[in-house]
Amino acid sequence: MKFKSKINIPLVLRIEGFLLLMESFFMLTVLPVTYLHHGLYVFSMPFSALITLLTGVILIIATRQHKNEKTTSRDGVFVVCISWLVLSLFGAMPYLLSKSVPNFTDGFFEALSGFTTTGATILTRIETVPKDILLWRSMTQWIGGLAIIVFSIAILPYLSMSGMQLFISEMNGITYDKLHPRIMHTVWRIWGIYLFFTLLETLLLYLGDMDFYDALCHSMSTISSGGFSTRTESLGAFSNYSQVVVSVFMVLSGCNFSLLLLSLSWRSFTIFRNQEFRNFLHYVLVASVAIALVLVFVAHHSLGTSFREAFFSVISTMTTTGFFVSDYMAWPSFLWVVLFLLMFIGACSGSTSGGVKMFRHLIFVKNSVLELKRIIHPNAMLPVKVNGKAISTSGVFKNTTFIIIYFLFFLVGGILLLFTGSDFNTALGASVASLGNVGTGIGNVGPGGSYVGFPLFDKWILMLLMLLGRVELFTLITLFSRGFWKN
Repeated sequence: MKFKSKINIPLVLRIEGFLLLMESFFMLTVLPVTYLHHGLYVFSMPFSALITLLTGVILIIATRQHKNEKTTSRDGVFVVCISWLVLSLFGAMPYLLSKSVPNFTDGFFEALSGFTTTGATILTRIETVPKDILLWRSMTQWIGGLAIIVFSIAILPYLSMSGMQLFISEMNGITYDKLHPRIMHTVWRIWGIYLFFTLLETLLLYLGDMDFYDALCHSMSTISSGGFSTRTESLGAFSNYSQVVVSVFMVLSGCNFSLLLLSLSWRSFTIFRNQEFRNFLHYVLVASVAIALVLVFVAHHSLGTSFREAFFSVISTMTTTGFFVSDYMAWPSFLWVVLFLLMFIGACSGSTSGGVKMFRHLIFVKNSVLELKRIIHPNAMLPVKVNGKAISTSGVFKNTTFIIIYFLFFLVGGILLLFTGSDFNTALGASVASLGNVGTGIGNVGPGGSYVGFPLFDKWILMLLMLLGRVELFTLITLFSRGFWKN
């Protein structure tokens, strides 16, 4: 059987060229910090920006004759998947040139972890890393968090692929086309909200115990649900005020940005009428209260500390941000097992968070309950409804299939890590933390832990899981399917 590639390579290269121009621009914004805090390798950031800029310009000039060609679904899928790798490849240069990481694999791991907003790090003593590198590290997450929203709105709906309706699904009668008839206008408006939240959080953190640099880095990592910090102790190194501010903005980053846009534009409470968002809040509140009570009555922690640490840990886990304020591995084992299970859930669809997403869990649970009723009443018509609207049978099947495949990839990843020598907790923790883009897991990759001790093979397995989690599984799987490449 013959297969022919239908990818428009020149057009794809042109798109990647523009992405590299964007990346070089963000690298250039780091230069003031580079020259304010002179280090041994002050040239690393400007040289990285120059190489990235030149590569982008060369790609655009070389493909200028293809600027008016239309994209196909194959082109779209290929661009979505390859963009994370291209951005990470050039994004790894500052780490390598500054000697912050020992080899290419570690540099690429740190960069990909940033752009996929995973937050898994190979760094052990973060305070010793040059400040411009740490700022770039947080910036990669900020770029990645925005990129997933832009891809979801501008590219993925065009592909008509399974899972893409998660972002554009009808919520309380509000359909995707009601946001705005022009897609790019919607992208710019959501980008405005993204930027506004970042600046607002930076200001609020700056009013606390953080300087402007720390405030900016943590704001970019929060809004993107990334979790990179400028301190090895993460948010545990800062005041209770800063932890509360970050908690609030982690909740916002876990919201559906389309619904946030509609709620702000129409000055309504649209988002509070959304069933997915309400379930997200219910999960957070119930889990936080349960963990806090155990900390009070079993671990004998103070009431205020228990509720603050419990809420922060739960919201950080469910939004897949990965910040921490204490070592939850030192809590009673039952509690960190609960946090481990929450890593599979994720926040709302259309947010910057990773994981399975609450929308899929909602459909899965509702369908499971209705399936029991169908056994008792085989002739009854019992559709799965979310926000009062029936979900098609194919939609239920696709979302259920996604959860099954997601769990299978988690198991395969965990088994491979066990096979290469990781202990049970670390293998499972690293697998779910990478696939769910959480970063901070359990075992040796728990709070304050590092991924530097994994063998090179394991790191590439974990990077594959990060990429799978960020591009929503089906997108990357489709790229490797036979039918996708058929003539």
